[in-house]
Amino acid sequence: MALQIVEFFGYAPADKSTAAAAARRNLTCPFVGGPCTKTLRGDGGVKLVAGACTVRQATPNPIICCPKRLYAEEYRILQDIAGAVFGPGVPIIAGNQISPGTRGRNRVFALGSALGGEIRLPPTGGRGGFFVDWILALADGNGELKEFVAVEVQSIDTTGNYRKERDAYLADKEFTGYSNAGINWENVNKRILPQLIYKGHVLRRETLCRAGLFFVCPTPVYEKISVRVGGKLLKYPAPAPGTLTFRWYDIGPEVRSGQKRKLAAGGQLTTTVEQLAYAFLSPGNLPPEDSYAKAIRAKIAAFGI
Repeated sequence: MALQIVEFFGYAPADKSTAAAAARRNLTCPFVGGPCTKTLRGDGGVKLVAGACTVRQATPNPIICCPKRLYAEEYRILQDIAGAVFGPGVPIIAGNQISPGTRGRNRVFALGSALGGEIRLPPTGGRGGFFVDWILALADGNGELKEFVAVEVQSIDTTGNYRKERDAYLADKEFTGYSNAGINWENVNKRILPQLIYKGHVLRRETLCRAGLFFVCPTPVYEKISVRVGGKLLKYPAPAPGTLTFRWYDIGPEVRSGQKRKLAAGGQLTTTVEQLAYAFLSPGNLPPEDSYAKAIRAKIAAFGI
């Protein structure tokens, strides 16, 4: 446990600028616009607007805890992926801005929850209903689909509650120490990895999904995944059908009052869905042999037997 907020409604908690004050007063997200949708539990279970974009725990390295923070700089992560897969310079058009007037040249349609609706994976065998966060669809001048790539975006969840820190900043007060909150690293094992494996298997059967699935996350999340699978992911030279490409980002260096920190690309690794599934089911970072027996003996000895 023990957590500190690094970015609050897009700005440093100590930022007293007009822009930072307006974001807190209106409870808005300065990265994608509109109200902040991140919540925490208040009195009586009432949901409160949280405002925390990035936090810090134990180490000085910040970790992005809201996926919308990853959409900074006009959805830069989608521009990065589209350029890497389809080539630089291909225009990206939001799904909610597609019109007959967009005919005449190759372009990429960005289809996601905020820009034209998520694409639901087809259910099968009683399982399904998953959404892919983003589909980047390359279309020709006549609107014909030529190729697409799928993108999942994940930050990290928090546990506990940082309401006291949040309330202090909203009241324009200082907050010293740490909140009674932490990072939900177990969510990586319980939800993120199994969903990536399932969605990756679905997408590898799509003939037009020639660059597989991209997974965008903060650097510490990728590092936890690497540890969880024992560092055994075999690296492939480039995205291809059936591959899974990790791309990780951090926030950039501190900036002057009234400015927002940039996203900083951390790196990329391409592997296959099968490699991730095998590594997930056969981790190499197991405890020493007979660890349970040792713990049981210690517990019995504590009873004085």
